[in-house]
Amino acid sequence: MAGLELLSEQGYRVDGRRAGELRQIRARMGVFAQADGSAYLEQGNTKALAVVYGPHEQVRGSRSKAPPDQALVNCQFSMATFSTGERKRRPHGDRKSSEMTLHLKQTFEAAILTRLFPRSQIDIYVQILQADGGNYCASVNAATLAVIDAGIPLRDYVCASSAGFVEETALADLNYIEEAAGGPQVALALLPKADQIALLEMNGRLHEEHLERIAEAARKACRDVHAVLDQVVREHLREGAALPGT
Repeated sequence: MAGLELLSEQGYRVDGRRAGELRQIRARMGVFAQADGSAYLEQGNTKALAVVYGPHEQVRGSRSKAPPDQALVNCQFSMATFSTGERKRRPHGDRKSSEMTLHLKQTFEAAILTRLFPRSQIDIYVQILQADGGNYCASVNAATLAVIDAGIPLRDYVCASSAGFVEETALADLNYIEEAAGGPQVALALLPKADQIALLEMNGRLHEEHLERIAEAARKACRDVHAVLDQVVREHLREGAALPGT
């Protein structure tokens, strides 16, 4: 990435966005009739598919993993073999997928009202179909829509965005080129109405003077994501209400 200008003198990024501007988000809910909930989301060129099953009775062998007075949240993250330019198999158990699976589980345990479903299990499966930066964030945003589609109550929307720091400027919603360039980066999952953090991960070293700026850039981006996801949910509900016999 040597010599690549991530931010022009005019304040534009490599894909033409301003520093705090999101990539375009497109999403659909209810894409799989066989699942309890599902959603497809595009965040820039990153494409994610999320499927939710449950709440249902806990699978045998998993009963010890959750307290008896709340639901077990089971998550699985994977990347399609064609999701990047490298055509290689990515087993479910590889280190990166396992790490992303754990992050998704922690995120949705903080958001789902699990105590409403004692001795039950909620399964969330997310697959990245095309990767162009922000895989975790796109996964969270797609899974949020799928959980809502399944009718599972949340404390709030869970909205995620990344942010980086380039040339003394905080950049929101990083694409692959910006991620690969290195530098300090954060990934934030936020419950926007209460402004509560569900998960915060930081990569790279950053002076504490700049931490608040990059965190606020990610926080603002999450609120912008919330506005988009809320519109998707409202349009989905209107379409359902307009169907004959509903």
